[in-house]
Amino acid sequence: MQVIPVLDLLDGLAVRAVRGERARYRPIESSLCATSEPLAVAHALLAATGAPALYIADLGAILQQGDHAGHVAALLNALDQAGHASGHNVEIWLDAGFTDFPSMHTLFRRIESIHRTHGVQPPSRATLVPVFGTETLLDTDALRDAQAAGFAPVLSLDHRAGRLVIEPSAAQSDTSWWPSRVIVMTLDQVGSYEGPDLDTFAAIRAQAGDRELIGAGGIRHLADLSAAACSGAAAWLVASALHDRRLDPASAKP
Repeated sequence: MQVIPVLDLLDGLAVRAVRGERARYRPIESSLCATSEPLAVAHALLAATGAPALYIADLGAILQQGDHAGHVAALLNALDQAGHASGHNVEIWLDAGFTDFPSMHTLFRRIESIHRTHGVQPPSRATLVPVFGTETLLDTDALRDAQAAGFAPVLSLDHRAGRLVIEPSAAQSDTSWWPSRVIVMTLDQVGSYEGPDLDTFAAIRAQAGDRELIGAGGIRHLADLSAAACSGAAAWLVASALHDRRLDPASAKP
């Protein structure tokens, strides 16, 4: 099972997530690097895990307090340069509180415009992937529209207090609009050190068919990773355990 590191952005800094209670988020203090500057933290997470993807939660955008398009574009540029040197490709999974396809497409075009001003030479070694979280999604057709536009969208099924957070409520019982990659996000477990929510994961797995499922939240140590892998997860989103070295970064590498 692959570990996918998580970078939470707020007020221009990388912050530590605490149970999805965003008023409690503070600049990250990490054993992996000596700063909360987003680019440095992103590089440290990718170097520690060797992951082919980095998940970014743009909390400024989610809270409608201003997005981090410039930071994301700078990261794309840096990863492009590193990728051309190493031959490796990296996906950036971006959750920026998208409500529908137009909101996603507008932000992606702005990020790509900033990215192009850096004079990056094709082919790009860093790919931007939209993550649509049910916490903010208002139009389930957004996944289909993103796919049709050439993106490879990821759906995040956001749970809080044991319930799926989604509008419209009718979408709860319909899985036909789910894409091929789905995150099972338990917001209460994020940064909690209480272990992964395998019950919720199992319930979604029973509905998901042959879709690729990614878990999120609660990982404390290697035993949790093993349990998550046995649950059928293809990957799991991890942050705190990496920063605190409760999970040996070497064990998180493929």
